[in-house]
Amino acid sequence: MLLDTASLYFRAYFGVPESVTAPDGTPVNAVRGLLDFIARLVHDHHPQALVACMDEDWRPAWRVELIPSYKAHRVAAEQPAGPDEEVVPDTLAPQVPVIEEVLDALGIARAGAAGYEADDVIGTLTGRAEGPVDIVTGDRDLFQLVDDARGVRVLYPVKGMGTLAAFDEAALREKYGVDGPGYALLALLRGDPSDGLPGVPGIGEKTAARLIAAHGDLPGILAAAEDPTSGVTPALRRRLAEARPYLAVAPTVVRVAADVPLPPLDAALPAGPRDPERLTELAERWGLGGSLQRVLAALPR
Repeated sequence: MLLDTASLYFRAYFGVPESVTAPDGTPVNAVRGLLDFIARLVHDHHPQALVACMDEDWRPAWRVELIPSYKAHRVAAEQPAGPDEEVVPDTLAPQVPVIEEVLDALGIARAGAAGYEADDVIGTLTGRAEGPVDIVTGDRDLFQLVDDARGVRVLYPVKGMGTLAAFDEAALREKYGVDGPGYALLALLRGDPSDGLPGVPGIGEKTAARLIAAHGDLPGILAAAEDPTSGVTPALRRRLAEARPYLAVAPTVVRVAADVPLPPLDAALPAGPRDPERLTELAERWGLGGSLQRVLAALPR
């Protein structure tokens, strides 16, 4: 089981009220919400291995160089020269180091790499996996990794943190009309405002799905756009021709990396905390209460 950790703690932050605080009044809603979510995942799905995948670089320079608008709307305003800082609520940012410390004390593996997003870490670990993989994320970009032959599916929160939709190939085809690899192509054609991807003007989700169904991949779609007998309308041919500079670079930006340099890690789910003493300190300092106890109760199962 691979967690898109930032996606999940953002959801926890907005799903659990800020009135959930540490003894000193500091909000810990994201910490406790994420712990509750992990407890439920472990209890319900019994993963043998679990990795919390981290964003070491939420807006990699190599993606921005190809598409400058990539996540540009999320950059904090008036930042000094240096790495971009993501807009994060003031009461969430201090909770992230706490989340990391608690995961480490529990013994739940964390993985990240400089210059890469959590999506890329997930793509790399999915490629290395020898058995089935559940990817837990609120980010549809990772639908591109769905692969029935390898047992890769996405568990996607659809209502707060409590209800998950399991996306295999059948579910993807039913909702979007494409398979896993086809979803990446659909996303780059349609565009994605949440990631600053412009897409091809005039091509929405349904048109993108029809093009993929008829012509397979991007080279097939572009070849059809140049063939007057292909059935592609003149308006679509014009739009695709005008978007060729974008289409030349978008696949590299949209496609999840599969070759992230990751150090060896022990992803086995622990039966108990790695550092009980430190975990007790953190529990008392941050008032983690029942949320932490539910994780500890789920682990030995």
